Amino acid sequence: MSQKTRLLTSERDDSIVLPSEQKKQVLLTGLQPSGTLHIGNYFGSLKPFQDMYEEYESFLMVADYHALTSIRDKEALRANIYDIVRTYLAAGIDSEKVTLFRQSDNQDHMELAWILNCLVTVPFLMQAHAYKDKVAKGLEANAGLFTYPMLMAADIMLYNADVVPVGEDQRQHLEYTREAATKFNNTYGGTLKEPKELILKAVGVVPGTDGAKMSKSYKNTIPLFGSEEEISKAVMGIVTDSEGKRPENVYAIHKLFKDEAELETLYTEHEGRYGDLKKALVADIEAVVAPMRENYKNISDADIEQVLEIGVTKAREVSHQQLARVREAIGITF
Repeated sequence: MSQKTRLLTSERDDSIVLPSEQKKQVLLTGLQPSGTLHIGNYFGSLKPFQDMYEEYESFLMVADYHALTSIRDKEALRANIYDIVRTYLAAGIDSEKVTLFRQSDNQDHMELAWILNCLVTVPFLMQAHAYKDKVAKGLEANAGLFTYPMLMAADIMLYNADVVPVGEDQRQHLEYTREAATKFNNTYGGTLKEPKELILKAVGVVPGTDGAKMSKSYKNTIPLFGSEEEISKAVMGIVTDSEGKRPENVYAIHKLFKDEAELETLYTEHEGRYGDLKKALVADIEAVVAPMRENYKNISDADIEQVLEIGVTKAREVSHQQLARVREAIGITF
């Protein structure tokens, strides 16, 4: 493994430093293992986290229970879990500087989510934009999808998170989290912290090969760790306009990888030569992706399992204390 993917080597309890002992604010974020990651995931979520996580006491969660709202293939889910952790490490996330863990390894999430579900109303949850949008797009209206905001709220409040980086389209989830905290605190006394959203403007607006938001469901993605041939095939398939001085869909993706001043020169010199511009985009994507792809190949399943085991040990040290306070507040602790 490269130095960028160092593993923790100690599992002793005395090596765990809790957020309460830190001066840094606590940050929590997560990503669902719902499929092969693409460059939209990288620039919309992973890269922003990579740029900021050392400034915080950071928790990075593999949200595999959330993924059950849409995935029914156990082998695919298992593979996706390994893939997402391998991607985090390959991209340069240092497992010694973040608590990287799997949601399903810590049952505190399920318990607090149930408690919160008992406090909020059905009409309140029916207002969720994300739920209505997903159902409108054909996703099954299962109960897990409906109560998703309360599991997300539990994820956040178990670790006393101060900030949660989200896209503008997830702002309402944080509003739901604060509302759930208020309901709990008004009923049982001040116990749960109300987090603030850290809006990442890039999230949700990374363009796909057809100009719409890059999404697996839209089949318009460029694979993050695909081979050069796979990346080239996706890029050469980018929809181009027949009018205008430059292919806007190509340019919109290209500016993620190259300085806009350089791009202006490149696109002026190659005006009308769309094939050449797409080849230039492939080269610039490869320059960023190739080193990470090499790291990715060198990370074993055993490496990933070690990281997750150590990470959940750290996570439980925090969440157990928080859940103990919640249990005391609601009256189920003798």
